[in-house]
Amino acid sequence: MQLGPQWEASLAKFRAVPNREALPERIDRAAHEAWLVPSYELAEALVARGAESSRIAVAREAGLEQAWIDALVTSGPTDPILPPRPQSFPWRCLVVIPTYNEGENLLDMVGAVRRFCAVDVLIVDDNSPDGTGKLAQRLADANDDVHVLHREEKCGLGPAYVAGFHWALERGFERIFEMDCDFSHAPWDLPRLAAASADAELVIGSRYVRGGATLGWTLPRRILSRGANAYARGFLGRRIHDWTAGFRCFHADLLRRLPLDELSSSGYSFQIEMAYRSQLCGARIREIPIGFVDRNEGKSKMSRAIALEAVRLVPRLRFGNKVAR
Repeated sequence: MQLGPQWEASLAKFRAVPNREALPERIDRAAHEAWLVPSYELAEALVARGAESSRIAVAREAGLEQAWIDALVTSGPTDPILPPRPQSFPWRCLVVIPTYNEGENLLDMVGAVRRFCAVDVLIVDDNSPDGTGKLAQRLADANDDVHVLHREEKCGLGPAYVAGFHWALERGFERIFEMDCDFSHAPWDLPRLAAASADAELVIGSRYVRGGATLGWTLPRRILSRGANAYARGFLGRRIHDWTAGFRCFHADLLRRLPLDELSSSGYSFQIEMAYRSQLCGARIREIPIGFVDRNEGKSKMSRAIALEAVRLVPRLRFGNKVAR
C-alpha cells in the first residue's frame, strides 16, 4: 500500500500501516486510535497489540482507498469505521442468528451485519412471545438476503443452531457463522472471521487470546467465564482457549463431517461440544481476538440449569462413548 499525496492531509486523523515493519510495538486500547491497513493479516497483528477492531479500516479492494480515508476522517473518535461497501469474500456466507424475545435488537443487528459484511442472514426464531418472529418475517419479505426459520417452541440454543446449519448446507452455503443477536458479538468483526477462514475450518472469536477482552462485565461474571474455560481446558485440551465462545465461522465441509443430529447439549454447552467434536475430527482451528461486551438490550438467557449442563457435559465428552465419527 503506497501513501499517495492525497493521504498526507489526513494522517493526523489515523495511522497508516502499509506493512509489518510499520507495526507499533504496543497500542493503548483506551486511546481509540484509528488505523488503515491493506490486509486482514495486518489488522490481526494490530488487534493482538491492543487496537480496537472497530477502529481498523482494511482497504484491501483496489479503488476504494480514498473512500476508506474519507470514512476514517469523518468517523467520531470512538465510532466503528463504516466500510464504503460491505466486505465481500469468495464464498457464499450465511450468518445464523437464533432469537427468543430479541425484538429490541433484531432490526439494528441485521442492519449492522449487512452493513459490514456481504452475507445472507438466517434468523432462527423459537416462537418468541414478543413478536420477534413476525418482525423477522417482515425483514425476510423485504430483503432477498434475509431469511427466517420459524420453530414452534423454545428448544434451546444448540437445536436452533443445528436447524440453521442444516438449512445452510441444504442451500449450498460455504461459510456458516454463529452469532448472538444482542450485540455481544460485534458485526464489524464478521469480516475478520471470514478472512481467517481462508486457512481454518473453524474460526473462533476468542476473549482469551492475546488482544481479546470482556467489556462491561462484573467480577463474578469474569470469574465464572474464566473458571468454565479452565474447567473445559483441563478435561478437553489446551489447544482452544475459549471453549464457550459463541462467535464462530464454520466451513460447510466441517459441518458435514460432524454428527449434528447426535449432539447432546441444548444450552451454551453446545459451543463446547461443537469445538470438541471439531477437534476430534482433525479440523484446522484458529482463534482470533474479539472484544465481548455485555448485552445491548433484553435479558440474558443464562440460567443455573444451563450452567449445570456444561458441568456435566465436559467429563462425559472426555471419558464417555465415542463422540465423533
